[in-house]
Amino acid sequence: MALADAEPIGLIAGQGTLPLAVARGLKAAGHPVICLGLSGQSREEELSAQCDVFHRVGLIRLNQWIRVLRRHSARRTVMVGRVAKERMYDRFHMLRYMPDWRTARLWLVRLRHDKRSDRLLRAVADELASGGVEIMDALPYIPELLAASGVMTRCQPSAGMMADIDFAWPLLRQVNMLLIGQSLACKDREIIAVEAVEGTDRMIERTGTLCKRGGWVLCKASNPNQDIRFDVPTIGPATIERLKKFGAAAVVVETGRTIMLEKAELLKLADELGVAVIGRPTGGT
Repeated sequence: MALADAEPIGLIAGQGTLPLAVARGLKAAGHPVICLGLSGQSREEELSAQCDVFHRVGLIRLNQWIRVLRRHSARRTVMVGRVAKERMYDRFHMLRYMPDWRTARLWLVRLRHDKRSDRLLRAVADELASGGVEIMDALPYIPELLAASGVMTRCQPSAGMMADIDFAWPLLRQVNMLLIGQSLACKDREIIAVEAVEGTDRMIERTGTLCKRGGWVLCKASNPNQDIRFDVPTIGPATIERLKKFGAAAVVVETGRTIMLEKAELLKLADELGVAVIGRPTGGT
C-alpha cells in the first residue's frame, strides 16, 4: 500500500520513551502518525520530529482529542505513556486542565460512584468510540520491546532463585485472577509482599525493608481483566536500578505482554548490576 493511501493512526502520548517507540513502529508499518501530545506530559520536540502531525492537547479535553484526530482522518488511535498526576496540582492547574463537556459528563455521570483507574480508562475509550475514534492495541507495533521467554540476561538465576520462581509464579496468577495486583516478591518459598494500590515501585521498596538480606525475586504479570489497549505491565532501566537498590536478585515478567522500555539498555544494566531478567508465558513454567 502506498504511503499516501495508508490509514492515518493517532498516537495519544504521555510521558517517557514508549510513545516514541510506538511512533517509530507505526511509521515502519507505513502509517502516517497523528500525534496528540498531552500538555505538560509528552516529549513534544522529539515527537514532533518523528510524527507526521503533532498537536498539543489538554489532558482532560476529550472532545479536543476527537476533533483533532477526525480532522486528520485518524479513526483509530493508540494511547501510551505515563501521566504524572502531581503536575495537575501546580499553580495554574485549573487553567491547564479545565475539562471540556465530554470529560465533565464522563466524570460526573459515568464515573460518579467509581473512579478507579481501570474503569476510568475504559470510560475514556468508550467516550472516544462514541466520537468515532477507536483505541487500539499498540503491542503489534513494538514487538522488539516485548519480553521473550526464558532468561534474557547473561546473568543467570541460581537454583534457589528458580525454586522461588517456580513457587511464586502460580501464586501470582491466582493473585492476578483476584484482581489484587500485578506483582509479588518471594524469598525461600515465602511470599514477602504483594502489590496493591501503591504500585510496583513502592512495593519493591517495601520488600527491601522487609527482606534486608536481599536475594529475593520479583514476579510481575497482568490480570485477566487488564485492557492491554492502554494498561500493559512495563519495566525499564529505572526498575532494574530500583530492584538492585532494594536487594532483588531477579525479576520475572510475562512473555509477550510486558513492555521492556529501552530493552537493550535494560538488559545491559541488569547484567552490570547482577539482576537476572526472565520471561515466562501466562500460566507457564
